[in-house]
Amino acid sequence: MIYKEFQGNKLSALGMGAMRLPTTNGEPSGPVDEKQVAEMVDYAMEKGINYYDTAYGYHDGKSEVVIGKALQNYPRESFYLADKFPGYDLANMGKVEEIFEEQLKRTGMDYFDFYLFHNVCELNIEQYLDEKYGIMDYLQKQKANGRIKHLGFSAHGRLDIMERFLEKYGSSMEFCQIQMNYLDWKLQEADKKVELLQKYNLPVWVMEPLRGGKLAALSPENEKKLKEIRPDEKVPAWAFRFLQSVPGVTVTLSGMSNLQQLKENIDTYSEEKPVNKEEMEKLMQVAAEMLNILPCTSCRYCTSHCPQELDIPNLLFMYNELHFSNGFITQMGVGAMPEEKRPSACIGCKSCEAVCPQQIKISEIMSDFVERMKQPVTL
Repeated sequence: MIYKEFQGNKLSALGMGAMRLPTTNGEPSGPVDEKQVAEMVDYAMEKGINYYDTAYGYHDGKSEVVIGKALQNYPRESFYLADKFPGYDLANMGKVEEIFEEQLKRTGMDYFDFYLFHNVCELNIEQYLDEKYGIMDYLQKQKANGRIKHLGFSAHGRLDIMERFLEKYGSSMEFCQIQMNYLDWKLQEADKKVELLQKYNLPVWVMEPLRGGKLAALSPENEKKLKEIRPDEKVPAWAFRFLQSVPGVTVTLSGMSNLQQLKENIDTYSEEKPVNKEEMEKLMQVAAEMLNILPCTSCRYCTSHCPQELDIPNLLFMYNELHFSNGFITQMGVGAMPEEKRPSACIGCKSCEAVCPQQIKISEIMSDFVERMKQPVTL
């Protein structure tokens, strides 16, 4: 395992994210499979992973519980646990103390090694900066009391939103977690965000290195391009090799859903093999060809706010399919759904859009989806 230094701490370069834990029924929204999670944590600890990342809303609150339980088998000083204040939901803004105490209880911990303002974005920047909620004051107090060792923030928002946050709180931040991969290097201006963080001397934590699995498997054409320059490198490993080439990256979080994914990623992080100039150009070519799809990462924030209870990530996945096929697969998939779960059931309330980290105009997509589905399938 590769390790990175952070303020005297030795952090595993690969961290285990707990947003996409294995479930008993195989569905993303299903019950968390505690036995599998415990097996994965045991393997991760054995192979040197010491950084674990959870959040208040992951798996409807069960992530914190299950990860905490799995880590109880190890000495507290042998791992680092990160959690977050759920400001992606504005209803939580006045509840920082209540939620923080609940998180400690859920995880069974006395303190968090790393704690973050969760998802600083267009939706919540005004509230995060508004001192009347007392969020920063409370978290600073918990840090002074030793219940938070290191304070940072995660951001899915635009570059200017990050700038506003850092202008006010930059001196209190110790690290920043951003969505970064070779697809988002330009699409979400990850390159400029890294430059901004360098100005504040903040190390980078990476989330969505595989873009919700989108970079774990490529088209045969794009896979061939990469095989030509590194025949033995697996497709998912390319995403991590890209990140190993970005200065300032300290911890890369991967939301691994099974033991096999964990094993493969740990194998990748047994050594650093950053990409060279030629390889970087190839990756940017691959990214350019993929950028005509919607940037959904299946975080499922949208589903908890949909009054129609639509499986929005799945619908967006099928919508993307329309760009790669003749529509036959999508027609079959939608046809198998109950009427009340199809794109036509969207009422355009935009509640989902208010919490979408990717800022996808979901209501417009659903309307377009309905129109596209009226087109005849060409074989």
